[in-house]
Amino acid sequence: MSEHIATLAWKRGESAFDYKSYSRNHTWDFGQGTIVSASAATDYLGDAACVDPEQAFVASLSSCHMLTFLAIAAMSKITVESYTDRAVGHLAKNDSGKLVITRVDLYPEIVFADGSAPSPKMLERLHHKAHEECFLANSVTCEIVTHLP
Repeated sequence: MSEHIATLAWKRGESAFDYKSYSRNHTWDFGQGTIVSASAATDYLGDAACVDPEQAFVASLSSCHMLTFLAIAAMSKITVESYTDRAVGHLAKNDSGKLVITRVDLYPEIVFADGSAPSPKMLERLHHKAHEECFLANSVTCEIVTHLP
């Protein structure tokens, strides 16, 4: 199996440490020079110029679905020219009253090479298989819905 490492770093700096004033800004270091500026969501006093954990969660689910879809398409000899998704995560209270991402909606738009486009039924099967095989979809409890055109 494999390991996937991210190093998170936060420092208080000069600001007071009370709920409304401490900085939520921090970094995620993925190694090899890839550092992402992160913060809380703006609803929770974060910096809108940074990625928040909820956005990253949604993006990672969308990315995993896409990468799995591309692998399945390639193995099925279906050539994909481009893939775009506008994924939407929904934060709501669960049955225990805790805020959680309850659902992630995927809206993939895929362009296939001429003569390579699958039928609508086959496209649905490809997405279903991608969902079943996606490492991250298999790791979470929220509902993941793929909306096809």
